[in-house]
Amino acid sequence: MSKLSHLDGEGRAQMVDVTDKAPTQRTAAASGSLRCASETLSLVREGKAPKGAVVTTAELAGIMAAKRTAELIPLCHSLPLTKVAVTIMEDPDLPGYRIAAEVRTNGVTGVEMEALTAVSVAGLTLFDMLKAVDRTMAIGDIKVTAKSGGKSDWPA
Repeated sequence: MSKLSHLDGEGRAQMVDVTDKAPTQRTAAASGSLRCASETLSLVREGKAPKGAVVTTAELAGIMAAKRTAELIPLCHSLPLTKVAVTIMEDPDLPGYRIAAEVRTNGVTGVEMEALTAVSVAGLTLFDMLKAVDRTMAIGDIKVTAKSGGKSDWPA
């Protein structure tokens, strides 16, 4: 494992210095899920959820969260995002929802944290909007699924 870039020589937290890095197009994708009862899916599908447009609201919350990632994670750089897309799809096999995010920038550091934040907050928003009707929900499986630009691309 390589040296942790967010620690200085004495083990103190530091923001990574990216001053000398050239901007490149950077993209990251992340995914996650919210498991819930089948009856909850039916309520949302039929437009009968108590808080209204659950999926649309959660997608918007994910987009807004990606734009504020640097305010939430102490050592993240503030980045001018050029694209944030959040998609939530019903998956009866879970049962629940699959959450996906794609984030892009032209910058000196990657957008993995922004993609992960978008998925996380979209899942939290689904949970908040549905907790009155379903206490069995669980958010999980949140991970980076792809990254390009910078030193490495995932998957390789």
